[in-house]
Amino acid sequence: MAGVVRGASVPSRLPIGVCIGSIRAEPAWWLDAARRLDEAGYAGIWCWDHFMGRGDRSVPVVEGWTILGASVGVTRTGTIGTFVANVMNHAPAVVARMASTLQIASGGRFVLGIGIGGHPAEHRALGLPFPDVPERVARLEEAVAVIRALWAGGPVTRPSPFYPLEEAYGRPVPDPAPRIVVGGTSPAGTRLAARIGDGWTTSFESFEARLPLYLETLETVARAREHQLVLIDVEGQTVDETTETLRPWIAAPRETWERWQAAGADGVVLTARTEEHVRGLLAAAERW
Repeated sequence: MAGVVRGASVPSRLPIGVCIGSIRAEPAWWLDAARRLDEAGYAGIWCWDHFMGRGDRSVPVVEGWTILGASVGVTRTGTIGTFVANVMNHAPAVVARMASTLQIASGGRFVLGIGIGGHPAEHRALGLPFPDVPERVARLEEAVAVIRALWAGGPVTRPSPFYPLEEAYGRPVPDPAPRIVVGGTSPAGTRLAARIGDGWTTSFESFEARLPLYLETLETVARAREHQLVLIDVEGQTVDETTETLRPWIAAPRETWERWQAAGADGVVLTARTEEHVRGLLAAAERW
């Protein structure tokens, strides 16, 4: 089922995942929301990869990789994943090890969502590099190659302009290796996802415009659409915008999903920023 590790037997799951907002959140609430949404049958629980808030940088932020590790203990069958990890936040060798550990600890439920990032103020504040878009795209392509190489166990020695490896190991080996879903809204990002990812995610606003390019690129590089996981990102930039984007998913979840399924999606990931959003989604699951 879309949004869940393929091969899992969870016929009651909705083809809808939830990215629980980590900005202005606390770990206890985040984990409780994850537990309730998983029990309600949502396909997966996802988390952003941010360290600071936008605008007001002093607000609390739940760190994504850490909370996903904790979520292994409070969820049972749904996917857990990064939505999406910023390639500039961690060296890909470190990402490979974190992802491998989560895959094994969760019983094969982890999905690595990854993209080029887009919050330069956060990087400036924390002293993290944030090169221009072409370099970040090149780094993402190289990072995915490094991650896949380490998931084979090693030893791995490979030259790279960004992430060289020398006799590197990545054990224990995750079996199966996690899916890698590449985030891409621009034409270049869409083509990159088709070339190197096990799937693609983009915003609901751009999905229908970009899907033909994604499918065309898959065909060009001889990759089968049926082996890809295509997820639509439904997110508002503020609490109020998020409330509006969630309205149809809360009022008529099945009908809203069927509209996007017909458009070509395998699944959708909704953002829930507040307790009100979580409660609305729990009520929607009861109506599914």
